[in-house]
Amino acid sequence: MGVLSYLAKKVAATTAKKVSFATMHARESQQGVFKELLKTGKATAFGREHNFNKVNSYEEFKQHVPLVDYEGMRPYIDRILAGENDVLWRGKPIYLSKTSGTTSGVKYIPITKDSISNQIAGARNALLLYIHETGNAAFLNGKLIFLSGSPTLEKKGGILYGRLSGIVNHHVPGYLRRNQMPSYETNCIEDWETKVDTIVDETINQDMTLISGIPPWVQMYFDKLIERNPGKQIKDIFPNFSLYVYGGVNFEPYRAKMEKTIGKRVDSIETYPASEGFIAYQNSQKEEGLLLIVDDGIFYEFIPADEFFNENPTRLQLTEVKVGVNYAIVLNTNAGLWGYVIGDTVKFISTEPYKILVTGRIKHFTSAFGEHVIAEEVEYALKQACETYHADVVEFTVAPQVTPPQGGLPYHEWFIEFSNPPADMAAFSASIDVALQKKNTYYKDLITGSILRPLVLTSLQKDAFINYMKAEGKLGGQNKVPRLSNDRNIAEKLEGYSL
Repeated sequence: MGVLSYLAKKVAATTAKKVSFATMHARESQQGVFKELLKTGKATAFGREHNFNKVNSYEEFKQHVPLVDYEGMRPYIDRILAGENDVLWRGKPIYLSKTSGTTSGVKYIPITKDSISNQIAGARNALLLYIHETGNAAFLNGKLIFLSGSPTLEKKGGILYGRLSGIVNHHVPGYLRRNQMPSYETNCIEDWETKVDTIVDETINQDMTLISGIPPWVQMYFDKLIERNPGKQIKDIFPNFSLYVYGGVNFEPYRAKMEKTIGKRVDSIETYPASEGFIAYQNSQKEEGLLLIVDDGIFYEFIPADEFFNENPTRLQLTEVKVGVNYAIVLNTNAGLWGYVIGDTVKFISTEPYKILVTGRIKHFTSAFGEHVIAEEVEYALKQACETYHADVVEFTVAPQVTPPQGGLPYHEWFIEFSNPPADMAAFSASIDVALQKKNTYYKDLITGSILRPLVLTSLQKDAFINYMKAEGKLGGQNKVPRLSNDRNIAEKLEGYSL
């Protein structure tokens, strides 16, 4: 056992006890965070404008702090960029995380001296709890690769800004950095295809033990490795590769293809990082769900998803949520976000401890006919069909077809790129449709009531989604294809890649 592995097990045991205590006392942990946020918030421009000095309870907080998206927060961000201090949080942010919004264009999310530790601790604790549960720390003795955005930072309003993954790259602990790959110079390459090719050059002869990144881009890296080693699988190239860490998308639609590429099943850890804060992580290889981080600078609120577009939706704190309900998640943070709707939806699968599944995006759905189909449902339906018909999917997305060019009833159109297509495409499509009807009764009613016809499946060419993302300037990094749309903007562009 290496020295690093030995020490990691000691630290993992201590961390597991700390996390367990906070988890068992989630109510007290959240109340402690709430009080600390208000204490600091009172001295900010936002706190003065929203009468934080009169807020002593969560009920009073809801009366004074409105729900906002980035557009609602933008005036305060603009004040920060203009040089004003103590706007949303004490002082100024140390970073701005640059992210893309569908309606807001480029967004700049503040990261403060207080909140950066949340981003680092979330990822660290996910690994430590894995070590504590499994006893596997050997991966720390090999090379670790993080497929991420460029760590190159620029300045705006005197504040460093860049992609979240690039910002976090500057805070990788020293004991991991010596084994970290790729090199800093390679990580700074902006063109994704050139970057992946260079990463392959640097890593192909290394002892890679941990690989982290969004599934489609990791798969792209694996495919390029295999191009250089015809007839081999990843397990042959990296025999000690044992742990895959990912976040941002559901791994299940990609799992079958990736495991075939690897040639063996490896442990995986799902994380839930966002520019607004590190929210949750998988704490067990034996149990489903992500453990909500309750004691590190984020006070959570939840809106029942079916009320989200109401004028006055219900706002709940953590102790009021119920298992099995889909919620839009709202953050109040020590980065200075208040009543901030990040756009994700989650579902609790446990409240002792508080564990969630990420179910989709509140604005990523298909509901042209009132069915409100969400990501969790389409991913489930596709997984069932793939398992039944032994098919492997590279990527997919779903859009409504309201006015079919050929006439007849409208339908949902599924655009799928297969690495291993089913032998019977018609039966495969019907299987997806039946599974989706079981998950969504509104969709079932529309089908049985002859308002919609069953889905239409459009198979796409090899590398269709890579080429689409490249054309959109969104290849690589943290970019991902929306699972669902309520319009045909993406669909119309993918039609050019159909078989």
